[in-house]
Formats: sequence, structure tokens, C-alpha cells
Amino acid sequence: MFLSITFLLGSLVTVSVASDCGPQLPIVPLDQGAACACVQLATAYGDAVLYQNSTNYMAESINNWDKRCNLEPKCIFMPTEAEQVSKALSVLSSCGAQFAIRGGGHMNFPGSNNIDGGVLLALNNLTHLEVSSDNTTIEVGPGNRWVDVYTELDKYDRYAIGGRLKTIGVPGLSLIGGWHYLNNKYGWAMDNVVSYDVVLGNGSQLVADVTSNPDLFWALKGGAANFGVVTKFTLKTFPISQLSTTIQSFNESDLPEFIDATCDLVENDFPDIAAGGVISVSYNQTTDTFTGQLLGVQEGTESPPSRFANYSAIPSISAMNNVVRPVQWHANLDTPNQMFRVQDFHHTIKADKAQLRTIFAAWQEAVRKGISDVEGLYATFVMNIMPKSANTVAKTNGVGNVWGMDDDESYILWQFSTAWANKADDLRMTNWAHNLVEYWHQDNQVKGLAHDFIYAGDTSEYQDIFASFPLENVQRLKEIRSVYDPMGVFSRLNWGGYKLSI
Repeated sequence: MFLSITFLLGSLVTVSVASDCGPQLPIVPLDQGAACACVQLATAYGDAVLYQNSTNYMAESINNWDKRCNLEPKCIFMPTEAEQVSKALSVLSSCGAQFAIRGGGHMNFPGSNNIDGGVLLALNNLTHLEVSSDNTTIEVGPGNRWVDVYTELDKYDRYAIGGRLKTIGVPGLSLIGGWHYLNNKYGWAMDNVVSYDVVLGNGSQLVADVTSNPDLFWALKGGAANFGVVTKFTLKTFPISQLSTTIQSFNESDLPEFIDATCDLVENDFPDIAAGGVISVSYNQTTDTFTGQLLGVQEGTESPPSRFANYSAIPSISAMNNVVRPVQWHANLDTPNQMFRVQDFHHTIKADKAQLRTIFAAWQEAVRKGISDVEGLYATFVMNIMPKSANTVAKTNGVGNVWGMDDDESYILWQFSTAWANKADDLRMTNWAHNLVEYWHQDNQVKGLAHDFIYAGDTSEYQDIFASFPLENVQRLKEIRSVYDPMGVFSRLNWGGYKLSI
């Protein structure tokens, strides 16, 4: 079977690619494939290839958020343009070299953005930013973090739907979905990408948008790194120059009401006012106390922001309301690299106050009784809201996304985000969180409160995001992969991160 694909090869032309025949990947040992690729890339690009004895090798090998991702690649290639990415993919596939891809480095599990003994394709230097002449879109290279995008757009009084924290990278978030504060009105980050420049596994370059390669355009909206390397995202921008923000913290005694307010928010977060937040409870190991925190953001200048009135009605430890430019807000929200070993588990539930209170109380007890002695512990209970209107965008824009979520019900993604200091505690921490989250998910299922959806940005290597998507969407993704990656470069050679099954 042959399918027509539009490629970007100097100019746009149409070629035919075999989906069931053609070149095969060489099968070679890890070290042999990596040595072959590293030598060829170093010959072609010199200092853009870092070996273990290179000055910047160590800094680049740990340029990620989670210490668990600190691995030792054979070499690190740092391209500066799409053509170099194209060459790299050709070399990697011809050598049979196993490789990892790193954008912002924020995905937190081993192998997702680094590799032992293989080749690390680090996209740091692809930092192109260009706002369109009418200011409605911005071209973004995958080496940018979201604060870079917001900083550029600030010059034009514009804003984009991207990461909530400044150090999150553009490519990872955009390819897995993308939580933002204003999802209830504008949809997910993936819904706001209008085109992708992509390098395929054989080195070919193409553009995917609503008219060129529309099947791949759809697949990249939540399908992760299963099809190619995106070298440019073109994103929608919006005329938003002011955000009304609120930062509130709450005592442990008021956390049941804090949970109730979160349920009220997601059930009533209608798209007439764009608003959302980062909503969490953190454990202080030194004082053995739990504190709730709301980072609330609302479009516009109404202060305090009315969408968070239910939180404001709860007695707080502190509350601070401000109207700021978007870049000012994001510039103060950091998640520094290399602070912890980090792991997330979550599931999805209807906004049921009593059940969320029960789950939270069980988590509280499990922290105190089960892991409070772990060195460097930082345990957080996160509630990410999914207002039903956030999914309306994909259902009405003529494109959709791979999640396939209906817009008839609002949900909360309840998450255990746990950080600790020492590798010796890895297995203990994984078992503690995994067992706890699955027990309560099963309880939710029995009570008819659970939804299967798993979000790649807030889960672990032990949870399968694709098993939570509609089966027909997964089958379609596999069919698209067979067209655009017939050799299986992004299945067999680039095996880290969230991958479709073979």
C-alpha cells in the first residue's frame, strides 16, 4: 500500500512512501550503533557533538528536571537548525543507533529524555521565535521554554496557551496535550498548534497542518514522540495583556473546604471567563504539617478574580491578589532542574467532594505513616481541573485531538507528586505511590466516579496513557505511524517516553 505525503524538501513537493515495504533498520548492538552515529555526526558538525571528555558534556547530560533522568549517552548532538536534525535522523537510522530526544527536559522518568550509551539529540539550540505580521501566530523552535514564548509575545501584548511554569519546554507539553490556566476557554495547548514542521525517521522534512498531512497533524495533538522530531511549532496567539492573579494558602484544618472549592470551581468554570489554577496540598516534613495552595489566574483585570471566590471565602494563612502582565506571572514560577528525584501518579475522577476528601485523607495518613522518614521528602497532592468546556474546542474545531474526550462532564485529575533525595529510596517511593493511587482508582471505579483518562504530563512510566484513549484513536495512531515511520525509527531506536505499542 502506498500513501501520498507532502514533504518539505527545499520546496513543497509530493512523493510516495511505502507503508509496508522499503528500507529496514540495521540491528546492531547499542554501542556499535552509537559509535557509528557519533563519528558521522562529529565529522559533519564538529563541536556540536559532545563526548564524555567534552567541556560541556556533564552539564548537558544532566540538563533535565528529574535527577532520575541523569544518564550517560555515548555522545550528545546539539543541532542549530532543522537541516541538521534531518541529517541526524538519517545518520541515526542508517547506523541503527538508539537515541533519546530532549526538548525542555521536564518529563520525569528515566529514558524519557536521556539514554545510557546511546545518542542524545538535544534541541536546546533550536530557539527560533517569530511573530506573524498580523500577530495572530508565533513560530517557536523546540529549544524554547514557555517563558521564552511569553517574553516574546509580551512585546506585542499577546499571549499563548502553554506551560503554567516557566521552565517547562515547548515541545513536550505541546505534543502530549498541555495544561494551562485558561484551558476552559481556549482548549489545551495542542489545540492551539496550527502547524508543525517535522523531521521523519528517514530524515525527510514535512509540514503538517489542516491541509498538508492532516492525519499527522491530528496525531501530533497528544500522540507524543511517535512520529518524528518537530523542529517548529506555529501557535495561535491571543490579545491578552493582563492577568488577574491570586495566591492563597490554607491551614491543614481548612483543607476539606479547600477540596470542596476545587470541585465547585471545575463544575462552574464556564468559558465566559477564562480562568484556572495550580491547586495543591504540600507536606512539610520538618513541621509534619500540610498546607493548601492556590495559584489562580483569570483573564482580564477584575481583582480579586471572581472565579476563585469560593477559595477566598475560606480563612487563609495568606492571600495576595495582583493584576500583572502574563510574562510577569510566569517569570516567578520556577521548577528548578536537579533539585529532586521526582515521580508522579494520577487518575481522573468526577468532581465528587466526599470521595476527593476521602482520597486526600488516605494520602495524608499514608504520607505520615508510610514515608515521612524518607530523606528529602517533598510530597504533594495535586488537583488539576478539567472543565468540560476545555474539551469543547477540539470537538468543534474540525480537527480534534487524540484524547477523544467528550465535553459533557467535568473532571479532576488527582495526583500524587512525590520527590525525594536518594536513589536508594526509588523502589520504596514507587511502590508506595503506585499501590495507593491504584487502590483508590479501583474504589472510584466501583462507585462509578472514575474516568480512564491518563495525562502524560502528570504520570509515571508505570501508567499507559494510550490505554486511556479511545481504542479507535489508538488504532488510527498506529496506522498513521506505519505511514510516516515505516521503518520504526521512533519505536525501536527512540524507545523512551510514551510509546505506542508495536
